[in-house]
Amino acid sequence: MHFIKQSSQFLLDVNHQLFNNCHASTLVVLPESDQLLVAYFAGQKEASGDTAIWLSRCVKGEWQPAQRAIAQDGLAHWNPVLHYQCGTLWLFYKVGPDVHHWITRYVTSGDGGYSWSQPQELVPGDSLPRGPVKNKLLVMSNGEWLAPSSIENDRYWDAFVDISIDLGERWQRVDIPIAHIHPVSANERDIWQGLKDDALWETDLQRVFEWDGVIQPTLWESAPGQVHAMMRSTRGRIYRSDSMDYGRSWCPAYETALPNNNSGVDVVRLGNGSLVLAYNPIEGNWNRRYPISINVSQDNGKTWSIPLDLENGEGEFSYPAIIANGETLHVTYTWNRKNIVYQKITSDNDNNGVPS
Repeated sequence: MHFIKQSSQFLLDVNHQLFNNCHASTLVVLPESDQLLVAYFAGQKEASGDTAIWLSRCVKGEWQPAQRAIAQDGLAHWNPVLHYQCGTLWLFYKVGPDVHHWITRYVTSGDGGYSWSQPQELVPGDSLPRGPVKNKLLVMSNGEWLAPSSIENDRYWDAFVDISIDLGERWQRVDIPIAHIHPVSANERDIWQGLKDDALWETDLQRVFEWDGVIQPTLWESAPGQVHAMMRSTRGRIYRSDSMDYGRSWCPAYETALPNNNSGVDVVRLGNGSLVLAYNPIEGNWNRRYPISINVSQDNGKTWSIPLDLENGEGEFSYPAIIANGETLHVTYTWNRKNIVYQKITSDNDNNGVPS
């Protein structure tokens, strides 16, 4: 399967002065209006009290001016996740001073994101960051929701899923097992520049390199009840876990051959069964965040094609989000923390296309 990049666009004017920093996009197609909606958090920097959830909307191929959608002065907002189903649009997001103290809130919209309900806690009284942590919900073949989730404390990272059988009214947490190890020290030569520039909410590099584990799963279902997760890790590789019972139990997370730089990944399963992975094909804990690429698996993730770079210059190109609408892929990612890039990609099933 070949892919052809048809367009690449900034969501924001390159000279915008709306905010200093933006990150962690999520996207959804609104089928009734054929609009594309992208959410992200933006403000002075990660964890600053002015960060809010912003929205960009594409109407007839044109990106409209960005709008600040969800905000509360003095409270940092993080990692929005959009989900659309049966005429209702959900927006999940985190709030809290740092990743260790996240609480999940959500709002809903019946008019495609032009107006929103009042924010509510996803699981009232639960101090853990429940629900989707970065990547999209999976609607399984039995109609249940599977939310890819994770938690970070000051030493260990752990992934889990949250299952809802009633469209988000109630949630059941199921952990993805992993055996923790003592992390390997950093190679200063290869360290992600953003760490040196204080782009991360944590500025103590010694503490950063003490973290071990996996976070931010991305999910797919290969057959009824057979669901799979790939996860960002501190160990230089993407990790994976599998479930044969609609996410009720998971095998211990295991290393794959795919490199990971301890940055976000996302996967989507196409109608023909192919998987498309968006990621930085770079190995090493907190390594550089370029290039950003996609590649394809025809065998449920056992083997992968050669990556197709979406962006290969120096910089930070990170946290991709990918969805499929028929034969069309929609991808967004962070561009140097100053903008969000959108790319539209189509497949050439006749294999006559030349990736560009």
